[in-house]
Amino acid sequence: MQTFAIIPAAGRSVRMGQPKLLLPWGQTTLLEHVLAIWTASCVDRVILVVHPQDTQIVALGAAAGAHVVRPSIAPSEMKISVQLALDYISEFAPHPTDAWLLAPADMPGLEASTIDALVAAYQSSLVADPAAAPRIWAPRFGGRRGHPVLFPWALSSEVAELGPDQGINALVARHEVAHVDTGADAIHDDLDTPEDYERLRARYGV
Repeated sequence: MQTFAIIPAAGRSVRMGQPKLLLPWGQTTLLEHVLAIWTASCVDRVILVVHPQDTQIVALGAAAGAHVVRPSIAPSEMKISVQLALDYISEFAPHPTDAWLLAPADMPGLEASTIDALVAAYQSSLVADPAAAPRIWAPRFGGRRGHPVLFPWALSSEVAELGPDQGINALVARHEVAHVDTGADAIHDDLDTPEDYERLRARYGV
């Protein structure tokens, strides 16, 4: 089974006031830290979708081992970034039961063990009932769903069918979602404002 991580990183960090993915995180940057988590997981390929003008993010992503998708026109929303990544992944001839996982690029508390647990649960479900339609899987803590979300490749074509006012959440809402319960709420932590940055730095001791 092939697995692909999709990391949208083409946003402009408006609320942060500066490129948040280039902010220091310990001895590295936030982006490098997050990509290191993904590359340490069992996921086969990490797809980073960037803004065409973000040359430093392009360089950091490539150095971290990600497959960098750099479109000529900047994606105006995350859904477009996801579609660009799916178009790229299609070159690897994925099977309907292969999987793609989606998470923001600004989740420093994400753990490779959470990613691996999702993939393992999905694989086990395929073995347990091969005739059943593959389901979406997501981590859960305190009754709340978080990231990353795992989608069977069979659902990838539905992204292009979403309406102009529909995001990826609409795809999740129309299908059954199975959950893996986790022991930490890092699956809910993303970083959008200077206050978020300071709070999460304090939380993770960086």
